[in-house]
Amino acid sequence: MIDIQNQRDDRNISIDNVGIKNLRYPVTVRDRRDGFQHTVATINMYVDLPHRIRGTHMSRFVEILHSLSPEVSLRTFSKTLEKMKDHLNAASAHVEMTFPYFIEKKAPVSRSPGLMDYTCRIIGSSDSNGKVDLISEVIVPISSVCPCSKEISDAGAHNQRGEVRLKTRFKKFIWLEDMIELVEASSSCDVYSVLKRVDEKEVTERGFTNAKFVEDVVRDIAKKLLSDNNITWFSVSAENFESIHNHSAYAHITRNKMESL
Repeated sequence: MIDIQNQRDDRNISIDNVGIKNLRYPVTVRDRRDGFQHTVATINMYVDLPHRIRGTHMSRFVEILHSLSPEVSLRTFSKTLEKMKDHLNAASAHVEMTFPYFIEKKAPVSRSPGLMDYTCRIIGSSDSNGKVDLISEVIVPISSVCPCSKEISDAGAHNQRGEVRLKTRFKKFIWLEDMIELVEASSSCDVYSVLKRVDEKEVTERGFTNAKFVEDVVRDIAKKLLSDNNITWFSVSAENFESIHNHSAYAHITRNKMESL
């Protein structure tokens, strides 16, 4: 059969990224407590395409994914990237895997257990020189209490749920749980799936005594990451879905620690 995709293209324009997007696929990720956790990822896979080739072979992306172990790890990510370059005759490759990750979390006073789900992402790229770049990302729900509202009000303070996005580059493996716990510890109070009345009292009062702006949240996280020698680069943002405004409050910090060496 004629291979139309492999025909020569005369427009002399290379393509930076071509491939498949939003593929849902079962994967197994590392779990700090249980060893492994089964989940379903939404996957994007791209390679570059030289100017002389009309199209890439889309079916090979899924074949490559299926041929490898379903475990998502630093080792399998690097292996996937190199296999993409080899089987698709590409100079560079890029993979993004986004998946829900579940952690059992007990309420602070009653200790009632419940599952919290966090959106996590692993992003990997391999360039023409074979250099592999890996980024881990967690998206963590938090609660925050406004310090200004607390200061000026005779009673109470406005509070809201927010979201922190933390991305890291690192020298050696870092647990998703460690990233999530770092974020939660830097909020006014973390969020739970199960709360009894004694727990609701605890988190309400904890948040009130630990009022934070979005600026405080990202700075507290950044301070801890700057002192962690395993982290080489990070990007952290906080967004509060304001309860008394028709807009969100937002703050963001990115630091490349390798630039200061």
